[in-house]
Amino acid sequence: MLSEFDLIQRYFNWPTENVVLGIGDDAAIIAPMKGVELAISADSLVVGRHFFDNADPYKLGFKSLAVNLSDMAAMGAIPKWVTLSLTLPQLIIDQHESWLSEFSKGFRELAQTYRIELIGGDTVSGPLNISIQIIGEVEKGYCLRRDGAQLGDDIWVSGYLGDAALALKHELRNFKLNDNEAFYCKSALHMPIARVELGQRLVGLANSAIDISDGLMADLGHILARSEKAATIELSTIPVSEVMKRYLSTSIAIECILTGGDDYELCFTAPKMNRDAVILLGRELQLPLTIIGEITQQKSQTPNLVVINNNKKVILEKNGYDHFVT
Repeated sequence: MLSEFDLIQRYFNWPTENVVLGIGDDAAIIAPMKGVELAISADSLVVGRHFFDNADPYKLGFKSLAVNLSDMAAMGAIPKWVTLSLTLPQLIIDQHESWLSEFSKGFRELAQTYRIELIGGDTVSGPLNISIQIIGEVEKGYCLRRDGAQLGDDIWVSGYLGDAALALKHELRNFKLNDNEAFYCKSALHMPIARVELGQRLVGLANSAIDISDGLMADLGHILARSEKAATIELSTIPVSEVMKRYLSTSIAIECILTGGDDYELCFTAPKMNRDAVILLGRELQLPLTIIGEITQQKSQTPNLVVINNNKKVILEKNGYDHFVT
């Protein structure tokens, strides 16, 4: 049986380069660069709520860091340091070192890709839970925020929306995909790509940004609420994959695109004068960047987000994922 300190030493005590004091003491010490501000975010993934109990540990390690990287992307920050707290079932601690090895591998490989250093955390026995705090740097006064949307801004999204949610519908047996479709969509669900470089390159171009974790309508709604603005988006302009295009006539596909969540793409607003620059950026990054609507003035007694499809308003039962609803 591994002790807590043996577990940390074997699987999570990696060499660091840019840390004053890392794992092994009561707290880590970091030294931010002069002229930067720290962007700090925390997230928890809970078995049965965010992932299945039979989830592939390598992909789970990868995703647990990727979703936090997405928060850094939304702020235009450079991710630098991360802490990891694991609540582990006793069975994994006693008998399944292979699970720990694969989880550690998935987490570490993605961390190395972005030169992120693991500087601390905690381990305890209990129902499987993964809690991460990530810290990034952004030039002072230049972070992307939710409250900066301006009247007349274009509303953009990166990549394609809805595939991860469609994969989840498939895994829950609420929708049937063929094997090739399921493979493609499950990749989006289990190993999302955080748009870190895009976020950094949008500083100076975008007025506001957010990552799409709980669904386009919910997350764009956060921008609108913080910016005290309204918006109109056109359903037909929302970018979707070839797989999703096959199912656009179904209500489930529309639900996945607008409210499904787990996309981890960026939704951002930018003035029309920057449109050509954003298009060029998308080409440079080889990443689809698509205008889906426009920021409008908030008016009393009207919805702050209107979705139009074939000149009709789209009515949905919910706006996005709610972490407190079973």
